[in-house]
Amino acid sequence: MSIIVETFDTLAEAARAIGGDGRYLGGGTLVMRAANYGDQSFRRIIRVRDQGLRRIAAAGDRIEIGAGATMADVMASRDLAFLEPVARAIGGPAVRQMATVGGNLFAAHPYGDFATALLALDGKARMADGRETPLEELLARRDGAGLVASVSIARPRDGEFRFRKVSRVKPKGVSVMAIAAWLPGAPGRIAGARVAFGAMGPAPARARAVERALEGAALDESGIARALAAATEGLDPPDDPLASAWYRREVAPVHLRRLLLEDGRR
Repeated sequence: MSIIVETFDTLAEAARAIGGDGRYLGGGTLVMRAANYGDQSFRRIIRVRDQGLRRIAAAGDRIEIGAGATMADVMASRDLAFLEPVARAIGGPAVRQMATVGGNLFAAHPYGDFATALLALDGKARMADGRETPLEELLARRDGAGLVASVSIARPRDGEFRFRKVSRVKPKGVSVMAIAAWLPGAPGRIAGARVAFGAMGPAPARARAVERALEGAALDESGIARALAAATEGLDPPDDPLASAWYRREVAPVHLRRLLLEDGRR
């Protein structure tokens, strides 16, 4: 089956044209692989030439990242220095030049590490029609969600954001799990933590039991004990060739502990 490529000037035009047999091309790391492997679920590739989709803009305590920004764009942005380790964990240099922020939101398990970080940072997706959708809702219902124009995230203060990727193959292996945490609060006590796991379910998901357990806690061994006990509460880790669900549940508290204590005590 031949595939037709259709190019539009704006994302709104692409959104109207995509239909059931179209697949949107972000950076191409997922769509072109699917095409090369003979995926029969689409016959049109939809792309947009609007370079504004790569814009990264900071305003107040939020930063807006265009869905077309690549992992390399993120790594080059001073405003997004706290996300540099996350972007660097996505594939190798060639992949990072192509893979986009928007594409990562729709990457199926075990991919989507960047989306895990955006979820922890109170991510909100701006859709092609202008609507704003909490990333948590978008990730829970990705099929048919529509096209994303940009993602707005909170700008954490120094030391408040942490990320950990666990993989069997270094440095470019896919995730056994990924953990991202935004840990705001006064020195010594956490207030309003957001913690997200990747590869622990069909899509990145918040660990709300962990967040509740961290409220008012200190980041030391006794302060995080309740959070570690609740590490996998509400999560549904898969069995796959990388690891069993049992293994993921067993090691999740270990890696969460390392994440929470990695920068010392506060």
